[in-house]
Formats: sequence, structure tokens, C-alpha cells
Amino acid sequence: MTILNLKILISVFVLLFSLACSKTESASEKRQNTNANETNTGAPVTISVDKSVAREIPAFIQATGSLIADETSDIAPKAAGKVVNVSANVGQFVQQGSVIAKIDDKDARLRLAEAQAGVTQAIASVRQAEARLGLSPNGTFNATTIPEVLAANASYEQTVAELRQAEANEKRYRELVETGDVSLIVYEQYRTQRDTARARLNAAKQALEAASNAARQNNQAIKSAQAAVEAARTQVGTAEQAVTDTVIRAPFSGFISNRPVAVGEYVTSATPVATILRVNPIKIQIQVAEANVPFITLGRGVSIEVDAYKDRKFGGRVTAVNPAIDPTSRSAVVEAAIENGDNALRSGMFATVRINREGGSTGVFVPKTAVFNDQSTQSYRVFVIQENVAKLRVVQLGTEENEFIQIITGVNPDEIVATSNLAQLYEGAKVQF
Repeated sequence: MTILNLKILISVFVLLFSLACSKTESASEKRQNTNANETNTGAPVTISVDKSVAREIPAFIQATGSLIADETSDIAPKAAGKVVNVSANVGQFVQQGSVIAKIDDKDARLRLAEAQAGVTQAIASVRQAEARLGLSPNGTFNATTIPEVLAANASYEQTVAELRQAEANEKRYRELVETGDVSLIVYEQYRTQRDTARARLNAAKQALEAASNAARQNNQAIKSAQAAVEAARTQVGTAEQAVTDTVIRAPFSGFISNRPVAVGEYVTSATPVATILRVNPIKIQIQVAEANVPFITLGRGVSIEVDAYKDRKFGGRVTAVNPAIDPTSRSAVVEAAIENGDNALRSGMFATVRINREGGSTGVFVPKTAVFNDQSTQSYRVFVIQENVAKLRVVQLGTEENEFIQIITGVNPDEIVATSNLAQLYEGAKVQF
């Protein structure tokens, strides 16, 4: 066969093959058009809808930081002694006031019993001093009602009466002497009686004062005994506190991160028994660039994300801004308190932080259910509904806020978007809702 004949045969073969392919493509296109027409003319797709909304998007400063406990306390006992019980273990959450450990309290209880006996003895001394004055228990002191003072006062009053009588007799007989009716010797007897009555009155007055002073001294003895009672009660309070101090309690609610002692060890007030961390709220220390520090003030909103919970955001507030800038990193440390009610965040975690600042912009948001992830084209789609017809929009996504997601391009505010059966929708599909 010549080369010319071979070329003619090849050309004929290519021509026949091309005709066959064109027929196949025409049939395929015809079937696709038929299917599309059947779909367009079929029943509308039932969907649910919602509206796109315009929202303010706050400006923020993004930084990184590490979580630390809001409070860390190395718990030490107030009293020295041997540990007899340990109630808390590492990792355990304890409430404020919960028992962490106990120290042997035998000596403290013996001192308490001794102090209580001292109170009883002091009270007995008070009762004895009261009885010495004739007072009832806890009676009110009145010097004039004391028996010794009453007797001395009666004697004094008697001598006052005797003196008055003697003075009256002395006066009468003196007048009689002047008239010559009585001799001078008789008058001198009555004058002597008067002088004797005066001396007896002075002695009775001194006896009354002595009895009153003795009563007052005895009353001071009661007061001294009562003071001794108060001192003994103070010793009881001190002893009771010593017993209380043998029980080591949590100063606040938190997690036990370290427990270096065991039963049988001897501890002092300088020996840490356990370390407790308060992690609600938990604190984060943020490294903020020097240029952003002026925009951060106390109370600014903060949100953080950690690798352990990629689908969660935790919120809080700025609580402190360090006034000094680190000359090496040219940054300042900002502290924020983060709500940690479920204790999900742990001390030492690394976090990405956003701190709200003044300014911002407006963004369009739609429900997350309105966004369809088309795996074949690796794009995100939203179907806008216009006159019961679906219009396909390829969109670019932004930030998420709860159940909504920002649409950077592709959707305008107040447009109706489909939120269900998105896989059944296409450009121009008829819908009902």
C-alpha cells in the first residue's frame, strides 16, 4: 500500500469518528436540556427562610496571652503539730471553708479544759467575795446595806442622840448655875457627860467610816474577782482558737494543685500543706504592642480562644493595664478576668485574644443555616429568594456571632435567604415556604 493510500484511509477514519462523537454529544445535551426543563417545570422546593441583617462590627486588637489563676494560695497551718488526716487530693475542687487537713489537737484540748477550769475557779472567787458582803450572786453593791456598815451606822446614830441629850443637860445646868439654883460641882458633872458624848460620837463616826471603807474594799475584791473571770474566759477563747487552728480549711473555692504533706508528718506555720488555685474568674496576661496600649482601658470587653476548645469563645473584661512598657519587646502586659463558670479553662493555657476598641464598621450577617458549602467547587453559596425563585450567590465569609455569620461579599442587607433544603436548590429553582 502506498503512503498516499494510507493517508486517505486515516483521513476517512478521523472523519467517521468525529461524526460519531458529535452525534453522542448532541444526544447528551438533549437529555440534559430535557432533565433541566423537567426540573424547572416540576414542583417547587419547600424551604424555610430568614432575612440578612446589618450589624455593627466592633474594632478589636488581636494579641496572645497565657491563662493564670486569679488567686494562688499556699495553705499553711496556724498551729504546729503532727498531721492526723488529709482530706483533699491534687485536682480536687474544694469549696471555701472545706477541710483540707487536720493536726493532732490533744494538747490544745487539754489547754482548753484547763482554761475552762480556771473560769469555774474565778467565778467561785466572785461568789465568795459577794457572800462576804452579804450580796446575792451578781447583786448590786450599796455600802449602806452591808451588815457591818448598818451596825456602825446604828451605833453612830445612838451616840448622836446621846450627845444631843448631854448638850441639853449641860445647857440647862449652866443656866441654873448662873441663877445660883445649882452648885458648880453638879454642873461640871453634866459638862463632863457632854464632852464624853462628843468623844463617843467621834469614835462612832470613825467606826462608820471604817466599816464603809472595808465594804468598799470588799466590793473591789468582787471586781477583781470578776476581772479574773474575764481573764480566764479570754484564756478559754484562746484555747478554743488553738483547737480550731488544728483544722486547716480552704480560704476560697478552687482546685488543689499541690499537696506536699501526708499523714504523720510534723508541720509548722511555715509548712505549706496544700496549694489552691481560684480559676473562676480566671486571669489572662496579654502581651499588647506599644502602639495599641493607648486604646485599652479598664472594663474593655475581651474574648479569647484556646486550642483545647476550638469551637468556643470565652468572654471577660480588662482589669489592669501595666503602665510600664517592656523595653525589649516594646509591649505592655494587660490583665483581664475571664468568666470560667464550668472550669473549662486551666492555668497555663495559651490563648488568642481580641480586645474591643473604639470604632468599627457595619457588616451583613445571615444565619449559619443559610450558608451552603459546595465541596465540588470549594466555595460557599447563599440562595437569595426573589419572587419565589432562588438566586445563587457565591459569598465570602467573615466572623461568626452566635448563630449568625458575616457575609463579606455577595449578599445585601434585608434580603430573604433560604435556610433549609439548600442541597436541592440551584439558580432559578422555584421555591415555596
